[in-house]
Amino acid sequence: MKIVQTLEDLREERSKMTGPVGLVPTMGFLHAGHISLVKQAVKECANVVVSIYVNPTQFSPTEDFASYPRDLDRDAALLKEAGATLVWAPTDAVMYPSGYQTYVNVEDVTKVLEGAMRPTHFRGVTTVVAKLFNAVQPDKAFFGQKDAQQVAVLSRMVKDLNFNLEMVVCPIVREKDGLALSSRNTYLDTAQRQAALVLSRALRKAREIFINGERESQKIRSEMEKIFTGEPAAKVQYISIADTQSLLEVEWIETQALVSMAVYIGKTRLIDNTILGKPDPALDKSSGLVL
Repeated sequence: MKIVQTLEDLREERSKMTGPVGLVPTMGFLHAGHISLVKQAVKECANVVVSIYVNPTQFSPTEDFASYPRDLDRDAALLKEAGATLVWAPTDAVMYPSGYQTYVNVEDVTKVLEGAMRPTHFRGVTTVVAKLFNAVQPDKAFFGQKDAQQVAVLSRMVKDLNFNLEMVVCPIVREKDGLALSSRNTYLDTAQRQAALVLSRALRKAREIFINGERESQKIRSEMEKIFTGEPAAKVQYISIADTQSLLEVEWIETQALVSMAVYIGKTRLIDNTILGKPDPALDKSSGLVL
């Protein structure tokens, strides 16, 4: 496995690759969720490129860009073990050279949920991912379901801009107690880590009452809110029950709906989601639910 920083070195290494090439975009400080994406890419592709870049344009001035955890040596060791072919760790000068002024905007699907809470976020995401796609020229790109809106936005971008690649969406990876893996979990102290389990408990409740026949979104949301009321450390920013593609809120669930949320545990903002009407083994197994 090689590690490169410049665009020229990336292109040289890419030119040597044969067979399907997979790309796993990351911001580093990898956890088991990231590694599961890499392992899936290794299964499906002859060569796997992993990008590591903490992208400044997707952080607002009040967010944690400066303190976002970084450890390239640790990440490289994990990626080598997972079977990655190449790590591309570009600098800001490579990604945003002096005088940079070109951005990619996806419209409607970015205006709700995370986009409403973080107005500049998705412009940064779509711009940097478009640049990664252009630089690496992958056959497949691997993303996690945990960032559900990001998946919807990038899928729209791939379709609209005719990128010649397949988006592969992999399941959320959770701890045994249900907490979705996130690099930001490292910000939680012991008590906050326990309190954070309220997110997965609320999602389990939503799945339970849906499986038992409830289809009215407001009733499902109300039951979830009761769970959060019982956890004083949690401050809910939003709970959404929406169409899985448009992300517009639905009052009644016909077949499937995306339940997603953003919740503060102390100063740490966590997101999580599940798709009602679709199996979610990591949540269902622990609660005995069967679809």
